[in-house]
Amino acid sequence: MKRPGIFKFTLKQKINIYGYLFTLPFIIGFIFFFLYPVIQSIVFSFSRLIITREGYRLEFIAWQNYNFALFINPEYIRTLGETVGGMINNVVAITIFSLFAAVLLNQQFRGRMLARAIFFLPVIMGSGVVLMMEQGNYSMQLLRESQAASGIFSRDILAGLLMQIRLPQGMLVYVIDILFNITRIINRSAIQILIFLAGLQSIPPSLYEAARVEGATGWESFWKITFPLLSPLILTNVVYTVVDFFTSPENQLVQLIRREAFGGAGYGVSTAMSFIYFITVSLILIIVISLISRTVFYQD
Repeated sequence: MKRPGIFKFTLKQKINIYGYLFTLPFIIGFIFFFLYPVIQSIVFSFSRLIITREGYRLEFIAWQNYNFALFINPEYIRTLGETVGGMINNVVAITIFSLFAAVLLNQQFRGRMLARAIFFLPVIMGSGVVLMMEQGNYSMQLLRESQAASGIFSRDILAGLLMQIRLPQGMLVYVIDILFNITRIINRSAIQILIFLAGLQSIPPSLYEAARVEGATGWESFWKITFPLLSPLILTNVVYTVVDFFTSPENQLVQLIRREAFGGAGYGVSTAMSFIYFITVSLILIIVISLISRTVFYQD
């Protein structure tokens, strides 16, 4: 006679347990490797670090570092606002481009695997000589020189062409900025394209066949089938893109915090700036997730 199990879980409880087990390595790693540095950084943000012969000592100064970062430093608030604005522009452009590229790469055509590999090359070759060239901005310098020599892709000529289609001024500036930063957008879209491709390949072909039988066009199938089923991955890619932008070494605010730590107001002020930045990013992620989650469709 088979004895009943001691622990009986519902399907939802089992799924939750699997989720906790999946995140357990990260939780363990955070506790053992990151928790103490985070607590130590909080202490630094409320202190003045003084170098001594024995090493260093901390002098508690309460909220002075945060006050300096918010109300005295002339660059921090301005750079923080510019960073948030740049994030909004980049997230919209990268998400739309990666979705468009994934839809194209999911089509049946000769050389599809090669095309996918080319779009994923920025991740594979994101180290060594290629990364040094990107940091040195050599490619952008060559692009600007070629544009200046030919005059075909100059900003004024491009703006004149776009003005002929009567775009609003705000949209006109946004489109021009995207076109002049298209290489950076492609470079930052590889992971998002891969995620969207995985989502597209998981959609049952029978849904599209049923839609064609009902007389739906490709455009209608995209908005009625593809887009709703990809909405959870859109949320995932938006969150990933926000975090990737805010943690990029090219981020002006990250560079400002680094300068303050090693050649400016000191390590305490730099740590306070970092925590203000962290809180700002967390609030933005909460707002983004809460807004997008309302339109996300989860297939049972």
